Formats: sequence, structure tokens, C-alpha cells
Amino acid sequence: MHGKPDLKRLFLLAEPQGGYFTASQAQTAGYSRQRLSYHVRAGQFTRIAQGIYRLALYPSSPLEDLHVALLRTGPASVVSHESALAFYGLSDILPKEIHLTVPRTSSRRRARIRLHTRTLRAGDIARREGLRLTTVARTIADVASAGLAEEHVIQAVAEALQRGLVQAEGLEQQAQGRGGRAAALIRQALHKQVSN
Repeated sequence: MHGKPDLKRLFLLAEPQGGYFTASQAQTAGYSRQRLSYHVRAGQFTRIAQGIYRLALYPSSPLEDLHVALLRTGPASVVSHESALAFYGLSDILPKEIHLTVPRTSSRRRARIRLHTRTLRAGDIARREGLRLTTVARTIADVASAGLAEEHVIQAVAEALQRGLVQAEGLEQQAQGRGGRAAALIRQALHKQVSN
């Protein structure tokens, strides 16, 4: 269904995604592939990658790789694990891959993207700078469960608490829901903060 191009509709799709959109989203707003190409040549849209565009009125984002990864993996995908930790500025580690959590039904492999298949509750998801990502508490629990080095998890907990990005109760809830290594590490980090 192409119909007449509807820039307002396209804007409403792209705006919460930082100005980025897919060719199939554009198609739902009446933009055929030919019209997309025309608008790219006219300077109204910027082609970012195959099938991914940005409204030219939006500046490019330093987080463009995360926007592209989310658009490639679908509307249920969420930036998570080390990528979310880096986004929040809670780690010096620069992930080699983009970490995303997707529903169990979406586990297709993609280059430079590490998919984690888990069910997320609405309370586990935050929106920042046009991105869907796991909350700080969920991110810390995820990296602790996934085996991130103990000192990095403890550092992330300390920094998140000091900067007011998370409450101890939120971390404790995540610890209770995880058990095992994640719970032990989170509780150790929380105890260390109380002792200091």
C-alpha cells in the first residue's frame, strides 16, 4: 500500500526513533522505494544503511549504530547488557558488538549484533534519546548474569547509586529475581556501598 506520501505520518513514526526510520515504515506512510530515492536525492532524507533512513532535519546521532541495530531487529528489540551499560556511562568497556535483547521468536543472527533472547516487562525498558534500552537496574542484573567481571559489576552499581540513576531497592528486586551469581554480586556491591 503506497498511496499518497504522508510526511506527517512518517514524521510521527521517525520522531520517537531519533529521526530514523526503515523503508518499510516509510512504505506505510505512502513512500515507495522510488519516492524514497527521490527524497534522498532532494536532500529531505538521508540514507544511513540499506533500508534505513533519517529525516534530514534531524542531525545525525553519535548513537547511530544503536538506532540502526534497533531498526534492523524490529520494534520489540531493546539495547541491553554491555551496550546499555556503556550508554549509561557505567563502564569503561567498549563492547565489540551491539548487545540487544529480543523476544525468543526473533533470534536471527546479524553481523556485529549480539542478540540475547529474554522476556522483558514494561518496567524493564526505558526510553532515552530515541532509543529503547533496559533500565539501569535491569542492565546491571543482565551483565552480572552474563558473566561480566566482578569488579566491573561492583563499579557499575557504585556509580549508578552515586549518580542517582538507580535506587538500592530496584537493584535488590533485580537480585531477588535472578538468584545465583547476579544476586550475589549485586548484594555484595550494595553491602559495600552501605559500608563506605
